[in-house]
Amino acid sequence: MKVLMINGSSHLNGTTNGALEIIANILKQEGIDYEIISLASQNIPDCLGCGKCTTTGQCIMGDIVNEIGMKALSADGFIFASPVYYAHPSARLLAVMDRLFYAYGNNLKHKVAASVLVARRAGCESSFDVINKHFTINEMVVVSSTYWNQGFGMNKEQLKQDIEGVNTLENLAKNMAWLLKTIECGKKNNILPPKNTKKGFNFIH
Repeated sequence: MKVLMINGSSHLNGTTNGALEIIANILKQEGIDYEIISLASQNIPDCLGCGKCTTTGQCIMGDIVNEIGMKALSADGFIFASPVYYAHPSARLLAVMDRLFYAYGNNLKHKVAASVLVARRAGCESSFDVINKHFTINEMVVVSSTYWNQGFGMNKEQLKQDIEGVNTLENLAKNMAWLLKTIECGKKNNILPPKNTKKGFNFIH
């Protein structure tokens, strides 16, 4: 089992990465493999809305989104992490998520996911809401913790001083490991995800 963690920060080894490292340590203890993918220094355009991915099965831009999309096929769980900018996740993370869920949504469907936010002071809850909506429209199992998945600090050292934040992230990792093992057990006993239908409706007639 493997968890794919996407770091939406502009900083390769900043506070957001520190939060993912806390989670990674617990996953390792639980015997769960993981990979952290950083979006720092990546030039990531927004979705063009061209619809080509619906026929080709991949994004036409050919950047890191396609790399993540292909890795998502063999991943069992996902964590999307971001610093908070103006009470919102980073633009680079949202660009990746919009395009990823359009082009590779089937590679994430019925798998477990969580969002993680770090901030100096405020804005985590609204950012939390924005990221989680990607999961709930794609039939994913959203992993919770003992508080909202957030930590506070301007750097890794300050984050470690947030005792409740660190505890929340550790509990999140434990819950994710438990869910992954539970789903794996279900598969071995032929308990598979439902095959749901999706009907569209336009309000303008």
